Amino acid sequence: MSNTEERDLGTQPLDTILTGWQLNNHDVVEASPEQLTHKQLVRARNGRRLTLKMMIKVARTVNFSVWGRLTDEEREQFTEYSPKHLFTYSKGSDEAYVDPNKALYEVIADREIRADFRTELGI
Repeated sequence: MSNTEERDLGTQPLDTILTGWQLNNHDVVEASPEQLTHKQLVRARNGRRLTLKMMIKVARTVNFSVWGRLTDEEREQFTEYSPKHLFTYSKGSDEAYVDPNKALYEVIADREIRADFRTELGI
């Protein structure tokens, strides 16, 4: 097996989840509290093997991207993502995982990040 095959693991659940939420790469990068770059996010979506630290950074940013667009009531129903939900190669990953947030996917369509959340993030 070559190094390329070991590092490139195919499209990840992260891609499906972001597509479900109708979030593009810019939406996610904009909400990043840790300056996640477009290049890093593209690599994560496409299955480039990431370090645990980078997987955690991506998971946190995805949570911020969604959280920042939900109302207070919707936030109570939201279940945060961890690396095992977003990456097939993460420890504890489950092929049969069904996103508990699917019912909320449509609610953030065309919503911007809430102003109060932008202030919290300093953006």
